[in-house]
Parts: sequence; structure tokens; C-alpha cells
Amino acid sequence: MEIKYSFIIPVYNRPQEIEELLRSFLAMKKAVCYEIIIVEDGSTISSEDVVSKYKNQLSIQYFKKENSGPGDSRNYGMTRARSSYFIILDSDVILPTHYLQAVDKQLASHPLDCFGGPDAALASFTPLQKAINYTMTSMLTTGGIRGKNKSVKAYEPRSFNMGLSKIAFENTGGFGRIHPGEDPDLVLRLKKQGFSIGFIEEAFVYHKRRISWSKFYTQVNKFGKVRPILNQWHPKSKNIAFWFPSFFIAASLLSLILTLAGLYVPIVLLGFYLLILFLHASFLEKSVRVGTYVLCAVFIQFYGYGLGFLEASFLLKNKSKTPEQLFPNLFFNS
Repeated sequence: MEIKYSFIIPVYNRPQEIEELLRSFLAMKKAVCYEIIIVEDGSTISSEDVVSKYKNQLSIQYFKKENSGPGDSRNYGMTRARSSYFIILDSDVILPTHYLQAVDKQLASHPLDCFGGPDAALASFTPLQKAINYTMTSMLTTGGIRGKNKSVKAYEPRSFNMGLSKIAFENTGGFGRIHPGEDPDLVLRLKKQGFSIGFIEEAFVYHKRRISWSKFYTQVNKFGKVRPILNQWHPKSKNIAFWFPSFFIAASLLSLILTLAGLYVPIVLLGFYLLILFLHASFLEKSVRVGTYVLCAVFIQFYGYGLGFLEASFLLKNKSKTPEQLFPNLFFNS
């Protein structure tokens, strides 16, 4: 049978994640013929033994290469794919059984050159994973920019769950060296070339982030630093929504100062917002513990992203250096 889709999955030192993901492939309803391409990106903890367990049950190509980052590893996989459509996943996701059916049905009626779907949390996820998932996806925190039908800005697919046609890949050269941020950069280049981009609500994945509070701060801080770089490369992508975390920092600090001066309205408004988040998250997840964690996650996300965004905005405007020179840790060598 002709292979219609190629799943491209880079992995770095995460054999346990690959095992969970491959197990979900076995449970997935097979709508069409597909292959799985796993690219070991310079790992010191190999996934080869795990992959070999599933090679008789799934169509898998497995490659090893030197570490060059997830973007370059996805490009590496796509050049070796045998289909005309690629589906890019992070190694820490789990597929629902209907995933490929949802993708194939949408593309059959409304063809797209690039698509994305949302991330969700399983009931078995830890309270921390559920809290971070809520904080990164809720309309009340990020405005739905990671995957909602309604959002505060135009949707940009993310590479934890992203489809790309072979034609679009060949015309753009795929992902760049920046990380994180390689996925919105690619999407913005696709838009400039007139490729069609869409959101498939039913093509969600369970995003099992293996993360701690400190790793979460580092991640969102990098997200904040990357966005001004993308705004510089793609001026039309600028949006006031990217300033919201910085506004939150200023508003929360100002509310504390005004409280010391005897003005309590701002701190009450901040408290009301946090109460809404707590109640909403607790209700959705049926857990007061998750709701409590969300309050911590919101401050980490807004302060981490906002401070990174302000730092990068200032340096890019006031330093006569390239983004690569200012932030070498955000760029991989090819």
C-alpha cells in the first residue's frame, strides 16, 4: 500500500517516552497506511532497544545522528520519508485512538499545507503536568494561542503536533536553527509564501510534559526571548498579545506598591483574577490541588516569559549584534 503519512519524531535521551508513544500507535485506529520515522538526535541513552520491540508491529524507520537540535532532526527525518505528508510529534506525546482518522478526514475535505492540533492532559497525568497543561493552553492565561478555535491572534501550529506537506517542506527548507521558536518561524515563512495553514481541533495529542518548576521557568523564559527575534525576522507577526506577560509583571508589582500606599483596588482585582483561575482549573480537573498548582504555574509562566521578552526586546533594540551573537544558546549548529 502507498504510504500516505510519515510521522517524524526526534528523540533525545527519552526511550521511556518513545515506548509510551509507540504503544499509543498500536492502539490507534488505522485509517490509512503510515510510517514512523524516529531520529535519535545524538542521544547518550539510546531508544534503539525500545524501537526494536515494535518493528514487527509497526512500520518504523530508525536513524541515529549527531546532536543538532530538534528542528534539524525533523528536517533529517522528512528528507528520508516515503510519503507526501509529514506529521511531526514530540517524543513526550501520546496519541488518542482517533488521531489519524481526524487528520485524514479534515485533509480530505479541506486540504492544508500545514496544520496543527491542540494538546490535552490524560486523567493519569500528575497534578503538576495538569497544572502546566492548563496554564499553557487556557484562554484565561495564554489567550488560546497554542490551539483554540478562537484565539487572541492568528494560530501558529506547534511542532509537538504539526502536519506539513512535502511540497511546503521542499519550498521552505523546513525548520531553522533557532530553538525554541523553530516552529512559528517555519509557519510564518509558509504564510509569506502563500501556503494554507489550519487548525484541526479533533487532532489533539496528550502532551505528557516531564517537567519541574525550574525546567518550566527555563522553558517559558526561552519562549519569551525567542518572540522578539521572530518579530524582528517577521515584522507582520507582531501582536499585543505577546506583551501580556510583561503587562502582568508590571501590574502585579504596581498593585503591591499601591497596597503599601493604602490603595487596595489593584490587588483585589489581581486576587479576583487568580481566584477565577483557581476555580476554573479546579472544576475542569476536579482537583483543588491542580487549581492550587495553577496559581504557581501562572506566575512562573508570566514572569518567565515576560522577563525573557523584555530582555530580548531591549537587547535587540540597543545592541548592534545579531540574535545569534546575543543569544547563542537559542541556536543550534547545523
